[in-house]
Amino acid sequence: MKKLFSVLGLSLLPMFLIAQVGHIMQGIGAANMSMGGAATAQPIDINGALQWNPAGISAFDSKIFSANVGLFFSSPELSSTVPTPGGPMSGVTKDDRGISIMPALAMVWGKKNSKHTFGLSAFGISGFGVTFPESTTNPINMPQSSGGFGRIESDYQLMQVGITYAYKISNQVSIGFAPTFNYSALELAPNPLSSPSPTKGYPVSKKSSAFGIGGQFGLFYNSGMGVKLGVSYKTQQYFSEFDMENKYLDGSAAPNVKFRMNYPAILSAGFGFSKKVIDLAIDYRLVNYKNTKGFEAKGWSPTASVNGFGWENISVVSAGLQYKGIEKLPLRIGYTYSSNPITSQLAFFSTPATAIIKNAFQFGFGYEFSKQMTLNAVYHHGTSSGSTSGPLLSPMMISPSNPYGAIPNSNVSYKMTTDMVMFGINYSF
Repeated sequence: MKKLFSVLGLSLLPMFLIAQVGHIMQGIGAANMSMGGAATAQPIDINGALQWNPAGISAFDSKIFSANVGLFFSSPELSSTVPTPGGPMSGVTKDDRGISIMPALAMVWGKKNSKHTFGLSAFGISGFGVTFPESTTNPINMPQSSGGFGRIESDYQLMQVGITYAYKISNQVSIGFAPTFNYSALELAPNPLSSPSPTKGYPVSKKSSAFGIGGQFGLFYNSGMGVKLGVSYKTQQYFSEFDMENKYLDGSAAPNVKFRMNYPAILSAGFGFSKKVIDLAIDYRLVNYKNTKGFEAKGWSPTASVNGFGWENISVVSAGLQYKGIEKLPLRIGYTYSSNPITSQLAFFSTPATAIIKNAFQFGFGYEFSKQMTLNAVYHHGTSSGSTSGPLLSPMMISPSNPYGAIPNSNVSYKMTTDMVMFGINYSF
């Protein structure tokens, strides 16, 4: 059994990185999140407009400041099975990371009868982590000395600053663009991007940072009779390399490793409809993982590190409804659907892909203290709606008929739920 764990141990570690870096935030701020993230053609508040369609900020004709903070909790669950001479060995490990904080700050400068609107935003658009404790029953989390990986921990954050300008071509049509500036930080324990030492195993990385740049362009149409249309394109965010400083579990120095991971391009199209006390918003997004550095490659290197994760493009559908029939208390509901970028053949490389949420449900409201100040709040619940699963893979098992090294009669699977409460203040000067 120890020999089998050794085969498994050479190959399992590259699995957990993308679980926390492939996630696209479905919404920004309490109001936009409560609408399921839909805002490309329905700018309910400045956060959604700044994030999904820069042309949408032309809908605001005053100076508005917004500050939001969310408390986010996820419940990932990791399972694995390996064959042994005495029969299959299986186990389950649950995450014990706790609560993460999600911030968002934004400001828009609008003016009545002006064709020009300006915006500034600082959003946390991606950034979660996992902490799976060491286990004596789950093969993946068994100590490295037994062929597992012990405690698995990852931490990733991505902060994006956008400077937005929108111009009204006519009373119905606006265009907008925004250069975007990004900062990301990544820490992995153990580090799957490094080649393992035959005697010391995989190293642990210190926190490494990278900077990126990109842009976003949008078009917004308001018929003036209720119907609204919007389209936007956020380019791939091009990052510098992470230069990851490593050390082995015994404290000795390990070779550094460099890794470049961009943020995928996103194409959004939206439909909005407003009539008296109702605002409806529906968005469709195409997230281009397949052509994004850090996601497009797949398979193993000759030294047992991962080449890439082989993610497919995903489709996201967001829908939201706002009811304004109660004075000073707009009510909102939202739903978000996302397809899964991970195929079962390559599920191992993304274990545990805890950022994969298939269905998300939101309920929120606003309370207007005055014409100047509004409090927004939302509760979110998301679920992967089942497990993503596939065989364990090992470079030692690669053959012409088994290009990724699938281990017979093995399995790895992961699922999760998410919950969040978010509050925000919008102040109109």
